[in-house]
Amino acid sequence: MHYPTIEDAIGKTPLVALQRIGAASNRERGNVVLGKLEGNNPAGSVKDRPALSMIRRAEERGEVKPGDTLIEATSGNTGIALAMAAAIRGYRMVLIMPEDLSIERAQTMKAFGAELVLTPKSGGMEYARDLAENMQREGKGRVLDQFANPDNPRVHYETTGPELWEQTQGRITHFVSAMGTTGTITGVSRFLKERNAAVRIIGAQPSEGSRIPGIRKWPQEYLPRIYDPSTVDELVYVSQEDAEEMCRRLAREEGIFAGISAAGACWVAQQIAARVENATIVFVVCDRGDRYLSTGVFPA
Repeated sequence: MHYPTIEDAIGKTPLVALQRIGAASNRERGNVVLGKLEGNNPAGSVKDRPALSMIRRAEERGEVKPGDTLIEATSGNTGIALAMAAAIRGYRMVLIMPEDLSIERAQTMKAFGAELVLTPKSGGMEYARDLAENMQREGKGRVLDQFANPDNPRVHYETTGPELWEQTQGRITHFVSAMGTTGTITGVSRFLKERNAAVRIIGAQPSEGSRIPGIRKWPQEYLPRIYDPSTVDELVYVSQEDAEEMCRRLAREEGIFAGISAAGACWVAQQIAARVENATIVFVVCDRGDRYLSTGVFPA
């Protein structure tokens, strides 16, 4: 008998309807707002999908083999997912991340056996990405590069998009996703628009001066190479204050314990819902709130 492994637990996450936030307005307008619970993946985020995909596809191409060293610059969730995937498949994992990211994330990566290299807060993710490339040039390991690796959006085209289509029975009209590496929004958009070109794809971006973990507005020279602007119909800007308040509301009013970028996507979904009718709006709940307890976003 073949028993499933932890790899088989990745994906096929639930899709749930919000019941209280925006309920009266949505009923009046005939809308439903749904959250895709990616925090239910075994390492706790949507990044479990591309992490395993990037390693498995690299193995298939003969680019890496168990025992090799993998390197990645990460702001958190991808690092945790890669640490888990490396543990499953037998790799040494070196993760490079800015020093100001939440302590829970760093501890979780270490728990999976990853080695951490912390970079100055002032350099942000751009510095971390440059350092990863330098380490690869020096022969210290292979960078999977979630920002340029087509196996990132590919797995969302192959899994996340089809799941959403099936779970909504093809009724989805709007898809909202926070934009970091842009893998989720790019891959899901390609699939959904093949099925129905009228589906609107909305990206959540941080407003000027906002620091929201997991959502980035990249300088042009660091824009992820996997990003295809033609796959996104609209960008909506969310403030750190609005994202954090929605984070608390999701937990208190819906029982959905989500991260700040997920809450930013939810806030954007509510803005969309306020101006459309008879719509099925899906947003990605990309991770869980327990990664953010030390940030102070939740009341102590």
